[in-house]
Amino acid sequence: MSTIDEVLREAVESGAVPQVAAIAANRDGVFYEGAAGPREVGGTDAAGLDTHFRIMSMTKMVATTVALQQAEKGALDLDAPVDTYRPEFADLQVIDGFDGDTPRLRPPASRATVKQLITHTAGLGYWFWNDELVRWEAATGVPNVVAGSGKSFTAPLVADPGTKYNYGINTDWLGKVVEAVAGVTLDVAVKDGITGPLGMDETTFLMNDEQRAGCTPVHVKGEDGDWVSAGEILNQAPDWWAAGHGLYSTPHDYIKFERALLRGGELDGVRILRQETVDAAFTNQIGELDFPETIPTADPASSGSFSAGPGCKWGYGLLLNTEDVPGHRRAGSGAWAGLCNTHFWIDRTTGICASIYSNFLPFVTPEAMKMYSDFEEALYASL
Repeated sequence: MSTIDEVLREAVESGAVPQVAAIAANRDGVFYEGAAGPREVGGTDAAGLDTHFRIMSMTKMVATTVALQQAEKGALDLDAPVDTYRPEFADLQVIDGFDGDTPRLRPPASRATVKQLITHTAGLGYWFWNDELVRWEAATGVPNVVAGSGKSFTAPLVADPGTKYNYGINTDWLGKVVEAVAGVTLDVAVKDGITGPLGMDETTFLMNDEQRAGCTPVHVKGEDGDWVSAGEILNQAPDWWAAGHGLYSTPHDYIKFERALLRGGELDGVRILRQETVDAAFTNQIGELDFPETIPTADPASSGSFSAGPGCKWGYGLLLNTEDVPGHRRAGSGAWAGLCNTHFWIDRTTGICASIYSNFLPFVTPEAMKMYSDFEEALYASL
């Protein structure tokens, strides 16, 4: 079996990824870190554990944690309708097909709750995994959330609240809810509640000049099949701070957040969540609903089809596997990923957490998923 270092190096040398950095820790501290490849293809700087990556949807668990902090304070009722805190949410309707190119809309059958935002059961979707939203955006000219425009919040539901798991812009709306109850903008809530207390000084919605100089661009494959830089894809002057995808971070920084969750909400004497809240995050919160075994792509340039395997559930901000994965994570582990190909998981049974980072599109290419699986297998074999 390959060592972890060999897995990373072979992934870069084969062209599976443009660069990669990986880190793993237990409750006591970091026990593995490694990297391979250049920060930017064609450049001389090596990628490393202090390289800034767009962590995209790994932002979601950070924003979810801030929301759970507000619930612990009694400022936020998870069972309350979203429009209690954001009245404009009541304006959203469900997309119900098309008449030619004109979207057909209807009122939702029920009012979505804050908990349904946290669990992606509120009915909202993402364009890259939903054909109807691709058509809706084309018909209306409203951009997807990556553009940073406030108009994105007019996107319709794609299902009635509570009827199915549907991954989407739920957490972006949750960020709006947090701002309403906390009385501060989301960047301040994240800094006050998480990144400040945990010393995550390199995790930010907007990088300074020094951080930008150490950030990897997003890479894509050129016509010749080689990696090329596509530069920056996130709006550097957005209308809103994106709870669903807006953070930049480094492997050294984000592992602090992972370790805090691994340790039941506390790290180095600083508590960000109560133990019982963390336990709830690692517990099925969608009941009889299921996380889909496979989610087909609706925009191959952004993402491939995603297959999490059978029997997965969703907690608070975390994908949960309900069975042990042989040679890999144990049942009840919590995980998620980011669109530019960053992944993390927290295995409370084994007592480890880990994450692996690159920055390229599309998401979940077969080659990248093989590297991710090989990394996890090599990591567990080393324990």
